[in-house]
Amino acid sequence: MVQILVAILLVFVLAIVALVTWANIVMQGERGPALAAWRDPGISITSTDHSVILTPKSGATGTGLVFIPGAKVDPYAYLYKLSGIVEQGVTVVITKPTLNLAFFDQRPLATFTADTSGVTRWFVGGHSLGGVRACMLADSSEAPAVAGLVLFGSYCANDLSRTDLSVLSIGGERDGLSTPAKIAAGKSLLPASAVFVEIPGSNHARFGDYGVQPGDGTATISSARARSEITAALAAVLSGG
Repeated sequence: MVQILVAILLVFVLAIVALVTWANIVMQGERGPALAAWRDPGISITSTDHSVILTPKSGATGTGLVFIPGAKVDPYAYLYKLSGIVEQGVTVVITKPTLNLAFFDQRPLATFTADTSGVTRWFVGGHSLGGVRACMLADSSEAPAVAGLVLFGSYCANDLSRTDLSVLSIGGERDGLSTPAKIAAGKSLLPASAVFVEIPGSNHARFGDYGVQPGDGTATISSARARSEITAALAAVLSGG
């Protein structure tokens, strides 16, 4: 009996070690785009143990976005794509999910909104699996209240259709993971006022800068062009009342 219990414990420990090892093998952010964000004269970037904060050096609008990375994607891989909206006065807090997986991160939104000051209107968003988690946070009754939701190559698993959230869903024409068909199938879970934008030539990985992702389509749009499209779509929603 003791030997059986020891064997079960050993299998359990090995499974935990395997999970932790797998979760910490992330898709690393590309150096060039990240450096472009760090060198951007219009924004300031700081880091904590649980987030990366992008703050406009001038012209802050009082709007903020807490953004959750996709599964096993380096948070720094989103610096370049999100820096464009920061240039326009929006503060962005990119989370560092527990075990690099949004579903394991059960910290409340307030953990991340507390990392900055001067924001009076919060949106929550994310890429892929991070977007699914963002939908859950948008539906939470915990403070702070959320004004809206932003999805990058993602869709909700919970029903937000009866909420008054401002919702932006950005998809990629060539996304092989969160395909246009999957995003369309999830429309019924979002408010009727939700705004849907599809970026021509963009795949799943073009929402960040971390190289090729297994199962994805092939992008025919440059990272710089994708950033411009993302920034324009975000500005149209985040700059609203």
